[in-house]
Amino acid sequence: METKLLNLKGEEVGKVNLPEVLFSVKPDPCFIHEVIKYYLANKHRGTACTKTRAEISGGGKKPWKQKGTGRARAGSTRSPIWRKGGVVFGPKPRSFRQYLPIQKLRQALIEALSARAADGAVMVMENLALEAAKTSSLKGLSKSLNAKSVLFVTDKMDSNFKTASRNMADFGWCLAQNLNAYEAMSNTKLVFTTAGLKVLADTYKEVK
Repeated sequence: METKLLNLKGEEVGKVNLPEVLFSVKPDPCFIHEVIKYYLANKHRGTACTKTRAEISGGGKKPWKQKGTGRARAGSTRSPIWRKGGVVFGPKPRSFRQYLPIQKLRQALIEALSARAADGAVMVMENLALEAAKTSSLKGLSKSLNAKSVLFVTDKMDSNFKTASRNMADFGWCLAQNLNAYEAMSNTKLVFTTAGLKVLADTYKEVK
């Protein structure tokens, strides 16, 4: 499989063959879904917290006597049926963390990349080396890619590119060794540098 080779202006300057070790697998949607749920669960902070009637201050005094008032019996103003009362079965801080074997995570990345390449969402750039840290330098690239979100995958980040892309909400980046299936699937387009693609391919050749 081959894809476009772009320069920093977003112009196509050639074609690149994608490594078979990363882009030649038939993806299993159910398996990818399982792994993406794993990443989303591990991003879940689980800090939501509500107070039960025992944790709310006040309410220690019986609001009125038991009988003779004509009103319903009440023992505390912090009852769940009262305004400002406690919450019944509300959320408490807990861990949503899941665990998957590293072999599954690696296989999921390969399948995700294969799926994105089949959709035409994978491209390659020569490098990300900008002469100056100016956002205007990336306007041509942004217009050419025309995507809601673009993830640049590289072996090392160029400081000028990092600074210039900071003001562009549709641009993101990650190092090749940190790429995962969730990032691959959640961005509209994936743009690898030639060096970043080589690092990823060499890593997975060693794993195989």
